[in-house]
Amino acid sequence: MLLPLSLLALIQSFLSFVDAQQPQQLVLEQVVDVSTASLPNPPTFRIPASSDPLFVTVALCASSDNTNRFFVTNDTTQSDPGPSDVDAVNTVELDLSDGGVATRSSLFNNGGVLSVLKGSTPVEFQVLVSASNSTAPDYPFLGDTTSNQALIFSPPFAPVPPVDPTFPNYTLPPANLTFPSPPSPPINYTLVFAPTSSKNLSSLPRTSCALKSTAVANGATLLPPAASEGLWLRDADGWRWQWLVNGLNPRTNYTLFAFRDGELRSSPPAYFLTKSAAFNCPLVHSLPFCPTVGYAVPLAAPGGITTAHTAATIPGTPLVTCADCQDAYRRWLCVVSFPRCGESPNATITTTATTSTTPAVAGGGAQVPLPALQPVKAGAPQRNPVLPPFASAYEALLPCLETCNAADRACPNFLGFKCPLPRFTAGESYGVGYIDAGGGGVVGGGVTGVAQDVFGNVWCNRG
Repeated sequence: MLLPLSLLALIQSFLSFVDAQQPQQLVLEQVVDVSTASLPNPPTFRIPASSDPLFVTVALCASSDNTNRFFVTNDTTQSDPGPSDVDAVNTVELDLSDGGVATRSSLFNNGGVLSVLKGSTPVEFQVLVSASNSTAPDYPFLGDTTSNQALIFSPPFAPVPPVDPTFPNYTLPPANLTFPSPPSPPINYTLVFAPTSSKNLSSLPRTSCALKSTAVANGATLLPPAASEGLWLRDADGWRWQWLVNGLNPRTNYTLFAFRDGELRSSPPAYFLTKSAAFNCPLVHSLPFCPTVGYAVPLAAPGGITTAHTAATIPGTPLVTCADCQDAYRRWLCVVSFPRCGESPNATITTTATTSTTPAVAGGGAQVPLPALQPVKAGAPQRNPVLPPFASAYEALLPCLETCNAADRACPNFLGFKCPLPRFTAGESYGVGYIDAGGGGVVGGGVTGVAQDVFGNVWCNRG
């Protein structure tokens, strides 16, 4: 018996209505793009069941007036949880006030529900259900700046453990390191930066979708991996993308973010300051014999269209290696062989310092540690005889004493490697008291505790 066409149309309409009432199913490890202007009815999303804890993350893709609210529950009796259902145990409200992103970790043995209470202002957002915590990437790492350039590295990934010689083969590694193959596919990072004076970037949510979709409109620059110098194994922390950024303005503060593919959070902001227009030391990077060198060095500018020195423009290999202490010795030898150009702080900072670690008094009265700078005359011979003298006077940022001490500790005593003592002559050729306090055998407790920070301050050269 055939049903009347009118009855078939009614059944189809009913089925469509029922289907429209079903929450959208979220898929594990798959980012979903949503707008509050076009939410399903009801405005809910079904979280998959799992016997292991899951992490439900919501990230705003634009600034919001905070009237849009998000609720997560693992109580399957609740089909559309809201404010009255919050019990801080099974049902919670996600707090997106800190950077426009929030994560709920819970067991969803029978599944769960994410619901959206639509606010007065439409906003786009992303949802990710993951078996691992969607943590924010680490800070991007500043190599160094010139007056119009910056060398910037992504957060590290895929660390490479050192390979120690073993019996019976104690072959020394070559001076020019041979890097292992990078991970395939690598973790892709994108760099975002803008002058700090532009407040628009700082007002955006700390999310990858906000930076990706609105940063350019807010005066920022996005640099994907395709715009980088490629992957570089700087140290044992792992591989990093490295970008050589040109076209910056002298003596300008910049704010910097990084985000990686497949993650909703961006890194926290980092900051850097370009040098003055008179600064003329070029950047040096990508040296296989000195992989941690990524800063301005007192050399003549490379010729042609090249804007920074690499292994292709540096003459020869200026070092030899050591056995078990090779890493520490290599780092020390590189920072003394390739002196780092620095620049004195603004003229508004005055000091009567007699050592490089005496704090200077800024105009507002705050104690500001001075970098360990040492003036070098024009044409002075380089410590490394392979490098030609630099034609201009410059300020050298002294190596951190801890770099020497690390090689002293790592290398066998019979090599006779010695470092100057802090209470005697160390301050003449090293930055003393920044990382460690400077007392015999004391680790930590220095003026800054680090060689450089995420605000662009660099106090001594650690390589």
